[in-house]
Amino acid sequence: MAPGLLDLVHLTTWAVCAVIKLPQLVAVLRAGSAWGLSVSSLLLELAGLLVFLRYQIYYGYPLETYLEYPVVIAQDVILLGCIMHFSGKSRRALFYAVIYWGGWYMLTLQKWIIDLAMNLCTLVSAASKLVQLQHLWETKDSGQASALTWGMSVYASATRIITTLMTTNDLAVLIRFIVMLILNIWVTATILHYKKAKKTD
Repeated sequence: MAPGLLDLVHLTTWAVCAVIKLPQLVAVLRAGSAWGLSVSSLLLELAGLLVFLRYQIYYGYPLETYLEYPVVIAQDVILLGCIMHFSGKSRRALFYAVIYWGGWYMLTLQKWIIDLAMNLCTLVSAASKLVQLQHLWETKDSGQASALTWGMSVYASATRIITTLMTTNDLAVLIRFIVMLILNIWVTATILHYKKAKKTD
């Protein structure tokens, strides 16, 4: 891939991720409800993102391969705060903040810890998508879940497969993005299915 094309892929990924959670956040704020969204799914997603970011920093990977992660994490934290507020679980926010903050520092105490965490990170991130899918299947209602946000996640996963192959070629990272791509497509399709079913009722 030509360097200019690789730069374009990086740039579009950053642009998408800069606003990736905004459609979801707008839907929640507009409805004043977190119906259709799973707190457990978001907590797992946040854990996976933090581990992945820490892994990239620890191994000194090029900044352009993970620049979007701090922005996505910040958006997840805001979205999680809104969801916890609307679901009456605001008091748990401090507890989760302490756990994540402590985990961030413990990850790099030993090399084997960050390596193990990265391997488990794919399972945790996959679990976050599966929890959201289970929530959708149980309620048979996409509620405030945003197909646009999940669709942007599909794009980001697909482009990161390309950039990983072209830059670090890290197998653990590549496997993570392939798994995320498949599950993001699945969640997006499920949300669209339930939105369509609701319109025809």
